[in-house]
Amino acid sequence: MNPVCQLLNIRYPILQGGMGNVSNAPLSAAISEAGGLGTIGIGTLSPVEIEQLIIDTKKRTGNPFAVNIPLSVTPFVKEAVQSMFQYEVPVVVLSAGNPAPYIPKFKENGLTVICVVASVKHAQKAEKAGADIIVAEGYEAAGINATEESTTMTLIPQVTDAVKIPVVAAGGIGDGRGLAAALSLGATGVQMGTRFIATQEGVFHESYKQKLVEANDTDTTIVGRKYGKIRRLLKTAYAEQLQKDEAAGVDQQTFIDKTTEEFHLRGAVQGNFAEGFINSGQIAGLVGDVPTVDGLIQRMVKEAEQQLKVIERLL
Repeated sequence: MNPVCQLLNIRYPILQGGMGNVSNAPLSAAISEAGGLGTIGIGTLSPVEIEQLIIDTKKRTGNPFAVNIPLSVTPFVKEAVQSMFQYEVPVVVLSAGNPAPYIPKFKENGLTVICVVASVKHAQKAEKAGADIIVAEGYEAAGINATEESTTMTLIPQVTDAVKIPVVAAGGIGDGRGLAAALSLGATGVQMGTRFIATQEGVFHESYKQKLVEANDTDTTIVGRKYGKIRRLLKTAYAEQLQKDEAAGVDQQTFIDKTTEEFHLRGAVQGNFAEGFINSGQIAGLVGDVPTVDGLIQRMVKEAEQQLKVIERLL
């Protein structure tokens, strides 16, 4: 049996990436109901909002789901942990910070711990600290990115060689061919964010979904490199303004203030692309429709099976 599926008690080794403050219960629950692992990201949500998001997700699915805690982003780690224990969330995803101080407490309470990394060094540290699964995320991914800029193609085989625990590939995966490729590189599953945005259950503005459907292979852009605060966004008027600000040399705090979750919500939920940004990975050009979550996952599994057969014939 696939070790990721076994550890997480899910049917398919397909995980949802954390989406910050635009996380929503309908999408995460639909992914869990379809046999993957739905994930709600807490971003900078308040303790009350975190608790309500967990409650709403539990109401919609009896299957396992995860909570993503971005350690250096949220000021409410302690409160999030307490809510997870209270409502018996089975899986935690730790990202954007050092997970080592937090892992023992989660393990003591019976949770499965996933750590998101972007380098071999951090994967090894997470494994040593007690992580159960590593998500190795390449530079193709949407939203906040690591400064290492390692691509998924190069990162995954190096991480799988360096650790003994299961590795999930993230960044640049949007269909069954990407799933097959990740498995071929040594991963035992995949994590996706962008592709799940353009689904019927995703609580995002329809204009956001439509922009993904219409996007081509060059329609994402990077902002924040100058400040070490790298984000991959879909090209919009607001993203263009952020690039102009960066080129003009605005100070780091001004850039940070213009890329808070408030502006993420404006773009992703309100559809205001002049005053808010929308995240997107480089797989945007692969998004051609807005299926149900279940339809997407079933299609991916079938595509992966077919592609692995093609690979066998080619060899």
